[in-house]
Formats: sequence, structure tokens, C-alpha cells
Amino acid sequence: MALSRIDTTNMIEDVPQSKLDNNINFRNIIINGDMSIAQRGTSFSISDGIYTLDRYLTEFSGFGAFTLTQSTDAPDGFGYSLKLDCTSADASPASGDIFQLFHRIEGQNIQYLKKGTSSAESTTLSFWVKSNKTGNMQVNLRDAPNNRIIGGVYTINSANTWEKKTITFAGDTSGTIDNDNTEGLSLEFPIGSGSNYSSGSVPTSWETKVDADRNAGSNINLADSTDNEWYITGVQLEAGTTASDFEFLPRAVMESLCQRYFYTVTETGIPGFLRADGLNTRDFYMPYKVTMRANPTITSSVSGITNLGTFSNTYPSTRQLWGRVSHTNDTQTIFMADDVSFDAEL
Repeated sequence: MALSRIDTTNMIEDVPQSKLDNNINFRNIIINGDMSIAQRGTSFSISDGIYTLDRYLTEFSGFGAFTLTQSTDAPDGFGYSLKLDCTSADASPASGDIFQLFHRIEGQNIQYLKKGTSSAESTTLSFWVKSNKTGNMQVNLRDAPNNRIIGGVYTINSANTWEKKTITFAGDTSGTIDNDNTEGLSLEFPIGSGSNYSSGSVPTSWETKVDADRNAGSNINLADSTDNEWYITGVQLEAGTTASDFEFLPRAVMESLCQRYFYTVTETGIPGFLRADGLNTRDFYMPYKVTMRANPTITSSVSGITNLGTFSNTYPSTRQLWGRVSHTNDTQTIFMADDVSFDAEL
């Protein structure tokens, strides 16, 4: 039986341009925008300078008390959101109080934005948000190395309803971003603050950072009642002036992107690659799951080596860990202990 020939000459012409435009892989600058990866845990009592769900860092000083969790309350098509729940009210924040969530971005990942040149690209932020409170809140794009910032305001129109928000930031012709693995830009979501951070004006164009402008557009106090909640998911930042549909990546891909900055070995008895180095010591080599952003800080809830003496002289790199272990029996095998964390966050 002969197979009929399929003419593909004009097939591309039948695909809507919007579908082609939305088929650009890795257009989302934000990692874990769908809040699906939570390597450090799924519930956190907020304090200053902690990473929570992967890639989301806190700035916190005295603004009531909050619990952050990975929630399954999410808009259609999403599996998770980041939820903030006020657990201790602060109806009248002190002037220096502040609570913000950050997402930091490597400079080498955003060179195509051409920041600091006459052809600097605009970027568009989109996300889904939900709260029992209605009113205005601010979001900022910040260039910390050059001390520059731009912001925008979004409005929560309906209580307890998922709403999609879109904000476009103009390109910045000042302040180039280093083409390396250090912080280039950061996205910051002010949750609330005192007057030190809200008494200025929203920086709707790029300016030298002024703290009083960082939360000037908000008229919501999420700390004024323990009934207050705030959810966010679907965070996407992309080049251009139009928001495309959220870019869903396979979970294994997203997990690998997050592991560049942090991961934990939780399995019992993870072997390294061993080499004898004298009668009472051994060197070991353990490759990381992915190439890490920088030489990681390594911590463990256990001693680091199971029943084999002293774990010392570790020399981390971005690709592998090398260490030396003192032991008493040259025939024994060296194992990494449980709960060893590798942290190379920005």
C-alpha cells in the first residue's frame, strides 16, 4: 500500500504568529516562577535574609510576623503558589520596618537586555496574585551594583480572587551589568513597610535608588490583621513590552536550574570517589549534580563522614568537592553523611 505524500510547504504559514512568538525557549528570566521547587522545605517563619522556596530571599525587619508556605492554592494551570500568612499583627509599623521578597539574577544571564547602552531593552513582568486585601502594591526591578531602581504599581481589585498582573519596565541606558556570575538585577516585591520606605514617590523611570521610593505606591498593610494572606505564582520577567503566556519547563529542568544555586543530599551513604593517600588518610572526590554558580558553602547536620574519624581540608569548586579524611582502617569505604547542603546563592 502506497503512502500518500504530505505537502508541508505552507504549513508554517498556518501557524498563528502569536504561537511562534510564544515558542521562544527560556524567555523567562525568573527561575522557579511557578513556585514548584522547594528544596529547603515548604514552610518558613519569616526572618531576615533567609531563602525560602527556591530562589526567593527575604528582607525583614519588624513588620509583624509571617509564615511563608508552598501552597496548592493556585490559578488554573498552576500546581503551586507562594503563600504569606500574617501570624502577628502590626497595625502601625515603625518607620524602619520592612518586609520584601527578592529574586536575584546573574549578570551573565541578562546581557541581551543591553542595560547601560543606548539600545537598552524594556522588560515585562507578569504574575498571578491573590489576597483578602484590595488596593495597590508596588514591585521593583533593581540594579544593586549600580544602585539603580525602577518600579511599578499593581492593583488587587477583588478580594480572594486570582488576578493576573502585567507591568512593563523601560530599558535603562545607564549602569552596565557585569558579564559574570554575580548579581546583575533583582526583582523585589515589597510586602509592607514603615515610612522610611514609603514616603517618597514610585520610581516609574530608572533612578538612583532612594529607600523612600521602594514602597511608595502601596496603600495596603498586610500586617494589620492576622486574617491577612497574600499569594503569588506565575512570575515571569522577559524582554520586550508584551507579556507572553507563562513558560512552563519540565520539572527536571527547573530543578536543575535551582540546583545551580542550592541542593541537599538527603540519601544515606552517598559515596565519593576515593583515592588512597598514605596509611591513615584518604582523599575523596564527589561531583555535584550540576555545575554550581560559585564554590558552594557546604554544611551538614552530621559530622560529614560516617564512623571514620575527621573530615577536614575540603576544597570545593563549582563542579566537585575534594576532601581529605583521617581514618583508622584503610579498607573501609568513605561515605558522605545525610543532609549535606551545597549553597552557592547570590
